[in-house]
Amino acid sequence: MNDLGRAFMLALELIWRLDPGLLDVVLLSLRVSLTASVLAFVIGAPLGAALAVNRFRGRTGLIVFVNALLGLPPVVVGLFVYLMLSRAGPMGTLGWLFTPAAMVTAQTILATPIVIALTHRVSEPLWIEYGDSLLIGGASRPRAIPVVLSMARGGLVTAFLAAFGRAIAEVGAIIIVGGNIRGYTRTMTTAIALETSRGDLALALGLGLILISLSLLVSTASVLLGRALER
Repeated sequence: MNDLGRAFMLALELIWRLDPGLLDVVLLSLRVSLTASVLAFVIGAPLGAALAVNRFRGRTGLIVFVNALLGLPPVVVGLFVYLMLSRAGPMGTLGWLFTPAAMVTAQTILATPIVIALTHRVSEPLWIEYGDSLLIGGASRPRAIPVVLSMARGGLVTAFLAAFGRAIAEVGAIIIVGGNIRGYTRTMTTAIALETSRGDLALALGLGLILISLSLLVSTASVLLGRALER
């Protein structure tokens, strides 16, 4: 118990004095996760709205498939990206394997279904209520997508923050494609796993406290922004 208390105090000390090693890991995690979240949002939000607006054969099956992807195993995504970016893979010439770019790619794949599914859920009721008015007013279905997205902006904030939360908490996929290289591809989650196995509980606890704080901050921001946009 004394060892745990000592490790906890050391963790707080690392955070207080902004330990360079800890700070580098946190900044890399934020940079990678924010980039992946933005890409997932740019790709997923229009697709989610398009699912709500358009009617076509197989639409229900596609919606079920997108929702099924919410439970996509991260290690499978990591393996897929690894095979794509390896020297023998179709994207091997990019040289992205074991770089932050590979980590962004894996996190984007994991976060995009979240954005699509959440955007579809908030856009569907809006289209049911206002779709006929938009079509009668002369807007085609593709042109109605930006309008629906503007009306669903509160839900879009939630979708983006959910994608960010999924990305920053990821560990399995980015270990496979990033390699957990110190000072280059080591993020908070991979560092926590490594330092725990090495017995450095102070650094692991420090990173864990920051990760929990970010999760709480994301949840709070989601609620407050959602309410503000609704008003």
